[in-house]
Amino acid sequence: MFENWDLLSSIIVVALGLYGVGLLLVMIKERRAAKHSVDSPENAAASQKASATQENLESLVWAVVIALVIRTFVVAPFKIPSGSMRETLIEGDRILVNKFIYRFSEPQSGQIMVFKYPEDKKRPFIKRVVAVGGDTVEIRNGGLLVNGQPLTEPEIFNTNEYYNQGEFGRQGKVIEVPADHYFVLGDNSGASHDSRFWGFVPKSHKIGKAFCIFWPPKRVGFLK
Repeated sequence: MFENWDLLSSIIVVALGLYGVGLLLVMIKERRAAKHSVDSPENAAASQKASATQENLESLVWAVVIALVIRTFVVAPFKIPSGSMRETLIEGDRILVNKFIYRFSEPQSGQIMVFKYPEDKKRPFIKRVVAVGGDTVEIRNGGLLVNGQPLTEPEIFNTNEYYNQGEFGRQGKVIEVPADHYFVLGDNSGASHDSRFWGFVPKSHKIGKAFCIFWPPKRVGFLK
């Protein structure tokens, strides 16, 4: 049984997108071949030139449409602009974000989520989900307590040091996450502008789950 369904769904949506583009190219090629086969010898040269131009334009339009659909609803690329998620993500990393999965499941603690920054919805932010609606969060002695229990999964929660900073991250302060909201933190706690400072991410602001680095080549891999 495949246990990592988030990863599996990400692979599936990318594969379906590539399959759709490939299928379109095959259909266009077959259409072109069929059309040329019925041309008379006298008209073949002229019709071939005209149809080739038209079909190339059609191919371009459909490719753009498919790309836009995939980017809007399925998978989108993002570039990491800062070091707030080091060492998981570093400046200049290009990642893929599964925009499909959160239509059918809710973000979970430990997942790396891209969302609209609550103070400026035009800016996409990326942080790790720590707690969801109804949970309590406390930063104590460099560790994270959710509902009074230490977070240990994924491993980064167990090894990272988190700093008491900001209005929502003060020492001794226990925060309750409102319903339909998320509490998120950067992996590089000392250099991250996150929920400790500006509060919670509304459910309506989520964009998708980051699942892999695709550039640069030496950094390619799936995210945990």
